[in-house]
This record gives sequence, C-alpha cells and structure tokens, in this order.
Amino acid sequence: MTQGIKIGFIGGGNMATSLIGGLIADGIPADTLYCYDPSQERQSQLREQFAIHISPDNPTLIGAVDVVVLAVKPQLLSQVCQEIAAAVQARQPLLVSIAAGIRSEAIERWLGGNVALVRTMPNTPSLVQSGATALYANARVNAEQREQAEGILRAVGLSLWLDDEVQMDAVTALSGSGPAYLFLVMEAMEKAGIELGLPAETARLLSLQTAFGAAKMALESSESSAVLRERVTSPGGTTERALGVFQEANLIGLFEDAMRAARDRSRELADMLGQA
Repeated sequence: MTQGIKIGFIGGGNMATSLIGGLIADGIPADTLYCYDPSQERQSQLREQFAIHISPDNPTLIGAVDVVVLAVKPQLLSQVCQEIAAAVQARQPLLVSIAAGIRSEAIERWLGGNVALVRTMPNTPSLVQSGATALYANARVNAEQREQAEGILRAVGLSLWLDDEVQMDAVTALSGSGPAYLFLVMEAMEKAGIELGLPAETARLLSLQTAFGAAKMALESSESSAVLRERVTSPGGTTERALGVFQEANLIGLFEDAMRAARDRSRELADMLGQA
C-alpha cells in the first residue's frame, strides 16, 4: 500500500534507481518520490529520467516524506544514520534499509533508538524488476507500515517476510549470493557446449534461454523442483546419465558447503560493520 504516501531515498545508486523505476511503473506518481544523493551528476540523471523531487540534503528529505529508504553502501550507513538521527527522531518516518549485512540493532542504535525499521535483503535481479527480497520488521513497525515496505520492494520482484532476523544470513547465502551461483552454472554450460563443438554464440544463447525457461517453468508450477527434475529425466536417457555425474560429484553437498560458507561470512561482516 504505497498510494498516497511520500517516499524518500537516501542514496541514488542502482538499487534506488531500480526501486524508483519500479514504483513509477506500478503507478506511483513521480511527485511523491524524493531522493538525495551527494553526486550532482546523479541528481541530474534522476531528475531527467524520472522527474522526481531532488532534495538539497538528507534532513530536508526526511522532513518531507513518510517513508525513508536507506540506500547507501553498507560501509557508509553508520555515518549517514548518525548524521540524520536528529531529523529521524523529529519526524519519526518508517525506515527501510536495503543495506546488505547491517543488522537492525546497529541501525536503531545509530539513529538514537525508538524507530520503526524494516531491514531488507534485495538481490541484484531487482535491477531488472525480477528480484527476490526478504524483509524483517522490528517491533515498532505497525501493520500499515509493513504493507508500505512490502509495496516498495514488491515493485522490483518477489518479497517475503521473515519472523526471525537471524534468518537473514541464510537469505544472503541463498538469494543474495545466489545469482552468482546461477551465473557460474550458465558459464559452465556455455563453456562445455563450446567444448562439445557448438559455436560460442549458440552455446551462450542456449545456456541463457535454458536457464530462463527452467526458472519460468518452476515459477509457474505448483510442483517442487525435485518433481520437475524427475519429470524431465527419462530412465536410461541422456539427462539421467548427466545427472549421475553430478550425483557422483556430490553436487548437492557442495552447494550446502558453499552456502554455509556464505552464511558464515554474512555473520562475520554483520559483526564487523555493526561495531561503529
């Protein structure tokens, strides 16, 4: 439910630009969207591309909006939060953080406490409105504000709520880092296709379309990925032979090890970034 509210973005980078574009595509009026970015060039680009309000500074933006999206780099979030703490305490907007790896406790502390905060973890396909985002709300976020936060992130893809913020590290390992895993699979399929004699461009296009088609089938089906895999695996056929090689190499166990490593690194980074 984002109609009728004013939304401000602190930071005008790629993810903020994607969210702004998604909201406008969803019918949100451009004159209800605000942004501040220290780069004059970025400000001009956003104004020309979307005709949104460009605020002269962060406190002015906060004073004008109902929801503030914190869209700065994680390593800059501590400094930005401490600079805007007084304005946030005076205005009491809903805050939505899209900064990877920064826990709610740290953001609340930097802002002076007693703030309504939704922490989110969007992934890079959000840049093409095909993202997957997990959201976690602190205790001060009411039902209406949850709808507002979900509406903003839903503008760039799927959005799901978490009941426990601890799960955010697993989300980081799955959907946050996940696009890179799938790019690696596509890269490997493309290279193998070339080794098997296909022209490079043919191998590339077949790999990309196959990945897209498989994901689309899975999204549009009520069956699990395991069932879909079984349906395309004929006994004694080529697919079964290929899957046997993956199983012998313990591909599933390898994915579990890789994602556990990503989760552990997510925890380490959250501890480090939250110390300020």
